[in-house]
Amino acid sequence: MTAAKEKLGKESLLIAKEDGSGQIKLEYAKLRRAILTLRSINHPLRKQMLVLLEQKKRMTVTEIYDKLKLEQSVASQHLAIMRRAEVVKTTREGKFIFYSVNSKRIEEVTALVEQLAQKA
Repeated sequence: MTAAKEKLGKESLLIAKEDGSGQIKLEYAKLRRAILTLRSINHPLRKQMLVLLEQKKRMTVTEIYDKLKLEQSVASQHLAIMRRAEVVKTTREGKFIFYSVNSKRIEEVTALVEQLAQKA
């Protein structure tokens, strides 16, 4: 895939396909966000949390750590990683913070990965 490269700037890069059928434009900001998202999902415990959140639709950190039999600090750290990557979103109701899956972000990353896979 890296037969020829044409630098566009600090934000993106064009890479010629090896078969000469065109170019792939890599936008670094989108790739960085996608990588952060994929890394946040690629952990066994975080995968379990996402499955649980998808099933229950929304949960507090207490409900999550009780259900998965975790320490509260462990659950909170993993939720923070997924929140920074925008994989989960939060909603405050009084003193409770509810977590839910951010389906929109997961769809965006899935579309980007599929787009890159088709162009490769």
